[in-house]
Amino acid sequence: MTAPLDLVNELISHLEGQLGLAPNEIPANSSEGTNGNKSNKNSSNNNNNNNKSNKDAKKNSKKQKKPTATQSSAAPNHDQPDICKLEFKVGVITKVWAHPDADRLYCEEIDVGEETGPRLIASGLRPFYTEEQMLGQRLLVVSNLKAKNLVGFKSHGMVLCASEAIDENDKRVEFIEPPSEAPLGEIVTFDGLPPPEPLSGSQVEKKKVFLKCVEGMKTSDDCEATWNGHVFKTSKGVCKSKTIRGGAMS
Repeated sequence: MTAPLDLVNELISHLEGQLGLAPNEIPANSSEGTNGNKSNKNSSNNNNNNNKSNKDAKKNSKKQKKPTATQSSAAPNHDQPDICKLEFKVGVITKVWAHPDADRLYCEEIDVGEETGPRLIASGLRPFYTEEQMLGQRLLVVSNLKAKNLVGFKSHGMVLCASEAIDENDKRVEFIEPPSEAPLGEIVTFDGLPPPEPLSGSQVEKKKVFLKCVEGMKTSDDCEATWNGHVFKTSKGVCKSKTIRGGAMS
């Protein structure tokens, strides 16, 4: 009679023969399959972790591209002269057309050297200039005013001009012009005053900065643009009107 242990060994030998295994050989797929699954899972987990890391890095990158208010600018300097709270940029009119719904307004594209492209600005100059005279005109733009809708046209700033009365019903208007060599986008400084630290458009409006400055802005006897006697300057010289002396500026 065959012992039970011998029967078990015979059964094992029979199975090994069917599987083509050498005696006592461990099937390769048994351990490798298990480890392979673990390896695949680990690989999958690593990929997921990498994807998550990449997503987190992108999120952090996006956050860095949007600095907080304290990172993007210092606290506003309210102690500086009012004129230094405004920003006047050198610009040139690259396109102009008549506002379709306002008889006195021109719509303009003005290049002030910004990466975002020309600014859209509306000006009440149709009674004083033709479109041909406007196109290519070099000028100063008050560039830190809050955008305003002017008869349906959103204006992002204003051009600076001098004016003088001709009679009770008429006046003459001229642009305040920078030197021809002054680069587009240069910010005007003021003789005898510290470098401007422009406020935001909202702060300018809230504090009525421009309105406070208008009273002191006028052209000198030499047609130079001034604020309380401080001349508007660029790196290439003084800003001035062509012929208007002692004229109000706005």
